[in-house]
Amino acid sequence: MEPESDPRTDPPIDGETTAEDLLRTLAPQVVGVLTRRFGDFDSAEDAVQEALLAAATQWPDEGVPRNPRGWLIQVASRRMTEQVRGEQARRRREDLAARQLPADRSTAPAADREDPADRDDSLVLLFLCCHPALSPTAAIALTLRCVGGLTTSQIARAFMVPDTTMGQRISRAKQRIKTSAVPFRMPEGEERAGRLVAVLHVLYLIFNEGYATSEGPDLQRIELSREAIRLTRAAHELLPDDSEVAGLLALMLLTHARSAARTGPEGELIPLAEQDRALWDARAIDEGTALLTVTLPKGPLGPYQVQAAVAAVHDEAATVEETDWPQILALYGVLEQLSASPVVSLNRAVAVAMVRGADAGLAILEDLTADGRLAGNHRLYVARAHLLEMAGDRQGALENYREAARRTTSLPERHYLTLRAARVAAQG
Repeated sequence: MEPESDPRTDPPIDGETTAEDLLRTLAPQVVGVLTRRFGDFDSAEDAVQEALLAAATQWPDEGVPRNPRGWLIQVASRRMTEQVRGEQARRRREDLAARQLPADRSTAPAADREDPADRDDSLVLLFLCCHPALSPTAAIALTLRCVGGLTTSQIARAFMVPDTTMGQRISRAKQRIKTSAVPFRMPEGEERAGRLVAVLHVLYLIFNEGYATSEGPDLQRIELSREAIRLTRAAHELLPDDSEVAGLLALMLLTHARSAARTGPEGELIPLAEQDRALWDARAIDEGTALLTVTLPKGPLGPYQVQAAVAAVHDEAATVEETDWPQILALYGVLEQLSASPVVSLNRAVAVAMVRGADAGLAILEDLTADGRLAGNHRLYVARAHLLEMAGDRQGALENYREAARRTTSLPERHYLTLRAARVAAQG
């Protein structure tokens, strides 16, 4: 008999939900359950990976079980139990686990027994991955791997390091958490506040990877964006008075609202200016706007709230022509003061061009090019191509569209930029 499904934690299963979607959503929940039960985060993650492999092999032929989460917990628990019983070299860890856990928890519970540890521990796992013993970079990488479900290759690309380097970094991070012996629980007070900055940054990165996938044939990975929103919503419920948690949730909702309009029938990229705004999710826009309206007056003002305000200005425009670019430019000025970065300056350059003309925006891009921190980034070439096209420099626009297409690893972006270059060439 399978354990009863918990509607609070089990994702809905419908015609649009694939086994891969379920596995990605459930993996961090199952890791959390096993970490709580056995007290070994590193081994729990390995056991869950084996359970996921078993599911990927069996479910296509046998069908998705009625309670997929319970199925994964049982299979992974058996793997963990086998490890504990079979590895004599880890006797010290077994003894420690035996002292820490009640005797009736040393093996997996019966399938039909209600287990309080089977609740969704994804948020606890998220805070664990942002452990103070880890550097911010290591914490973000580990969380993207264990909670966000990104591959080592995708994370390596985000940090612009080789795959092997990132793999070693993630492995060392897991070992450091293991040796720290910190209990698997939600941190409190100052300890939680110290980890919150890293937690929010991790959620932001997970959402961005889902909204604009860094490589491969798909423009979006909706399941990642939804998971980031789910975890951020849980963080907001935990910390309802934190303005930046609320700001990040608003930013995600207001941005994700456009997802249905961002791709065409064949998965091709549709830029913001050409999207059918009737396809935007009005409910998500209303929720994000309402959240931002309540949050902004409270303060303190932070970068996520300002980015959410930019998204809200775009979403509130009925047409692209009605976009309030002066307000967006002012918001990017505030964002540069709060959190200066080349990417923020790149976005401000586009806003400057929309308000003051292409030449003014191109001047900022020249400074960014000289700065060097965006060297090789395809988005710098995209922005320059767009502004050169606005300025009437078709040859310059053509060269930059082609260079941007060459540098991006996203196939939909490459296809779009190549077509854009072809259109510019045809005009000449």
